[in-house]
Amino acid sequence: MPTVCFFTDDRPEITALVMRHAPPGFDVRIHSDRVADAEKVALLQEADFLILTGRAAPEAALRTARRLKLIQLMSAGYNTINVALCRELGIPVANNGGANAIDVAEHTLALILGIYRKLFAVDQAVRTQQWDPYDFGLSTHTINGRTAGVVGMGQIGRRVARLLTAFGAQVLYYDPMPLTAEEEATVGVTRVALPDLLRAADIITLHVNLNAESHHLIGRQELALLKPTALLVNTCRGAVVDEAALIETLTARRILGAALDVLELEPPDPANPILKLDNVLLSPHMAGNSYDTWSRRGQFMFENIQRVWAGQPPLAVVNGV
Repeated sequence: MPTVCFFTDDRPEITALVMRHAPPGFDVRIHSDRVADAEKVALLQEADFLILTGRAAPEAALRTARRLKLIQLMSAGYNTINVALCRELGIPVANNGGANAIDVAEHTLALILGIYRKLFAVDQAVRTQQWDPYDFGLSTHTINGRTAGVVGMGQIGRRVARLLTAFGAQVLYYDPMPLTAEEEATVGVTRVALPDLLRAADIITLHVNLNAESHHLIGRQELALLKPTALLVNTCRGAVVDEAALIETLTARRILGAALDVLELEPPDPANPILKLDNVLLSPHMAGNSYDTWSRRGQFMFENIQRVWAGQPPLAVVNGV
């Protein structure tokens, strides 16, 4: 019987939703993500598969896990995993295959609309008996007619692009790996260089993995290219943006604002100036989470594990093994 080692500290309700998709005939052993490294070494000795939800497995555990055939991640991001080591050991690492792309894309649109329609401010106005049409809309905006720039055209970026197009935006994109002409036509996007996207877009939304190339991809120099009407949205990883430079830009009101699901330090220091800015909308790294996402993730993960056990190559491999 194949053994699956599942390290998680998610709430029991989440684990239950995921485990609904565990196939019969697989011995799935659930352990706390916080057990000591030495215990993880021992637990992985008998594992054919490893599911991770947060912390990476220690190097010693990976080097001695002789039966391990796949590391399956619950997340789309994999910046916490030593993919180079796993490649060296011949262990494929798979992310969630875009199972949370729907959630991130919809949350991205919610953040854009939250800023554009000043939803938090108008909610507070109504609650404090300020029944006024909020300057008759002079400080609110529509997505329709705007130019949007999507940075990163993976599964999430494509979904965001389609949603923005449906709202009536013209969508540009930047990705080092361009879509085919047919894909661009299907999604409804035009590829441009990153500086050109930053200069042209009213909405810039980031959907890239965090790695050495994308760290501070949006820094002081890039922020200086943005139009005064620009809205920067980040639902991928905080360190893709130079947060100190962004705070300077927002404080000086050189752009319209920012909508951020992620920060460089999470949770943020209470003294972080970004928490005091009124041209920022924040959420707590939750874009990829919804009740519906956990079942999709569980289904993909266990189907991927079954593929490997049946001798087929895994899907959504991120380390080239």
